[in-house]
Amino acid sequence: MTEHLDVTIVGGGIVGLATALRLLEARPELRLGVIEQEPELAVHQSGHNSGVVHAGLYYAPGSLKARLCREGKASLEEYCAARGIPIERTGKLVVALTDDELPRLAALHDRATANGVPGLELVGSERIRELEPHAAGIRGLWSPSTGIVDFRRVALAYADDVRERGGTIWTGRRVTGFDQRRSELVLRTTAGDVVTSAVISCAGLWADRVAALTGDAGPDAPRIVPFRGDYYTLTPDARPLVQGLIYPVPDPRFPFLGVHFTKRIDGAVWAGPNAVLAFARTGYRRRDVSIPDLAGTLAYPGFLRLARRYLRTGLAEMWRDWSKTAFVRELQRYVPELRTDQLTFGPSGVRAQALARDGTLVDDFDLAGSGRVLHVRNAPSPAATASLAIGRELAARAVERFRL
Repeated sequence: MTEHLDVTIVGGGIVGLATALRLLEARPELRLGVIEQEPELAVHQSGHNSGVVHAGLYYAPGSLKARLCREGKASLEEYCAARGIPIERTGKLVVALTDDELPRLAALHDRATANGVPGLELVGSERIRELEPHAAGIRGLWSPSTGIVDFRRVALAYADDVRERGGTIWTGRRVTGFDQRRSELVLRTTAGDVVTSAVISCAGLWADRVAALTGDAGPDAPRIVPFRGDYYTLTPDARPLVQGLIYPVPDPRFPFLGVHFTKRIDGAVWAGPNAVLAFARTGYRRRDVSIPDLAGTLAYPGFLRLARRYLRTGLAEMWRDWSKTAFVRELQRYVPELRTDQLTFGPSGVRAQALARDGTLVDDFDLAGSGRVLHVRNAPSPAATASLAIGRELAARAVERFRL
C-alpha cells in the first residue's frame, strides 16, 4: 500500500521527532509521517548521550548553536515540566588545572556571557571546593543553570505527542531511494512507497547518505564521520566524589572536549568519554567493524587531512581507549581521589560528526537542502538540548519553502 503525505520526516531521533511535533503544532491539518529504519525510536545519538542539558557556554556568539541552544533549553525545561519528566539543574563546573589554562577559561567566560548564559560565576579554589569538594583546580567557571535529563524519554514523549496530533510513525522501515516528480516525491522504502509533497531529513549518522539519495551531496558537501566515545561508570561508593558536572577547559587546538564527569538523572556518574574513530556507523563496541563504513571514511580526503592534523592527539585517544590505566590517570587530574577499582567500563556512544573536504570539522548546526527537501546535515551536541528549537526552525523553513 502506498501512503500519501504532505510532509515526511526521515529519522526517528530526537531532532526528527521534535520537528514533527513543531510542524503539527504550526499546521495541525498536515498529513505527516516519520520514517525510522531501526525497530525502535531514538536508539542512536538520542539514546546514547550524556544527558546534559547545555546552557550554551561553548558556542560562537551569533551561531545557530548559540541561538538554538538557548531557545531550546528554555523550551525543553518547559516541556519536561508539563510532561512530568524529571530534569535537574545540577550545575556545571569548568575547572582550570594550571596557569596556562587561565586565559582560555577567561575567554570561555566571555563567550558564555555573550551567549546570555545566566548566573555565571568565575570562582577560585575555595569556591571550587564548596561546589565540588573532591575536584582539583586553581580556578573555575560555574554555570548553575546547566542540567541533566533522560533524552530518550524526552524523545519518546515527543513521539507520543506526534501520534496524538495525528502524525504517523513507522519503525523498522528504511528509505532506499527517492524519485522526483513534478510536484511530489516518491520515497522508496523497505516497506513500500511513500508519496509526499516534501521531505525533511533528520537522519543523524546517515545524514550524508540520505542527502546522496536525494542528489544533495555534491563533492563539496560534508561527509559524516562517526566517532566513538567510551565512558566508565563510577561504582556506587565513588559517586559522592562528584556532585554534578565537572568539565575541563576546552582547548581550541583540539577537535573534542576531553574527559569529564557527568552525574546522570538516575544517580549514576559517568566518566569520559574518549574520542576515537568508530569502525562502523553504529560501532558502539571496539570490535564492531563495517568494511563499507570504514572504507568510506578512510578514502575520504577530509578524513585523511583531519588525521594528519591531529595524528598525535588521535594516537593518545586510541591509547586511552585500550588502557584503563591511562584513562584513569587522565580522570585523576580532575578528581585525584578516584581509584582504578572505582571505575567499571560503561556505555558508549557514536557521534555523527560532519567533516568538510578540507579536513575541518563542521562546528555549527548545518541545515540545508534544495527543491522539496530539507536536510539536517550536522547536528552534534547540543542538538538534544536544542531539539525543540531546531524543530521550530525547520518547521518555519518548511512552511515557507513548501508553502504548507
